[in-house]
Amino acid sequence: MNIEKNKVVNIDYTLTNDNGEVLDSSSGREPLAYLHGNGGLIPGLEKELEGKVKGEKLVAIIAPDQAYGVRTEELVQEIPLENFHDANEVKMGAQFQVENGDHTHIATIIAIGDKSATVDMNHPLADETLHFDVEVMDVREPTKEELEHGHVHDAGGHHH
Repeated sequence: MNIEKNKVVNIDYTLTNDNGEVLDSSSGREPLAYLHGNGGLIPGLEKELEGKVKGEKLVAIIAPDQAYGVRTEELVQEIPLENFHDANEVKMGAQFQVENGDHTHIATIIAIGDKSATVDMNHPLADETLHFDVEVMDVREPTKEELEHGHVHDAGGHHH
């Protein structure tokens, strides 16, 4: 069975950057399960996996525009300190989630002034070329429920 839209795919993967540092890996954990073609993975990786079958291995090198995007200065903003619930949370390098329309950004505090903090809402992996070393562990038809919900349910039926 080939990987195509709405198939449930299990992959083992290791993600490294251009310097070969490991950023993320399923090693020692369960394989990552996702419903193909529903935005569960970054676009570049879905493209690379399209058409593959169980047991195939691949190395996918994904440019930033197909991964977590290119850094933009627009996403660096100053936020008045009074906007933070708790001024003690305001520390260099602190990360928090910011809802922006239908996107969730991870914001990182990169500077702190007397009255405001500068936050960077670029994804921590923006501008990074990502190297995925992937093995396809399984490809299966989704359940009716998985199709309706647009994501995979694990065996325990928990929502992620």
